[in-house]
Amino acid sequence: MSLKLSSLPRSVRFQVKIRPRASRDKVVGEWNGMLKLRLSAPPVEGKANAACCKFLARCLKVPLQSVKILAGERTSIKLVEISGVTPEQVRALLEVCA
Repeated sequence: MSLKLSSLPRSVRFQVKIRPRASRDKVVGEWNGMLKLRLSAPPVEGKANAACCKFLARCLKVPLQSVKILAGERTSIKLVEISGVTPEQVRALLEVCA
């Protein structure tokens, strides 16, 4: 995966492309440097955003409060920041969820 990750002192940032209303939650792969996800939640009332955070937290084995959407709350492309992980951990663990 050629996922573009920005490493910060205690966190990692990357973009996520979401496709809501899928049959199940899963990592589809990489698209233009972004992580591509399919989520079963609909894109209404923040349900897809919440599902995105929960899915990433579960895959990366971090607390839910460690996952934040910094930008793109109303679009399919989101900027996500995850605290307490390294870029290597993100790449390795997200490949397991694929």
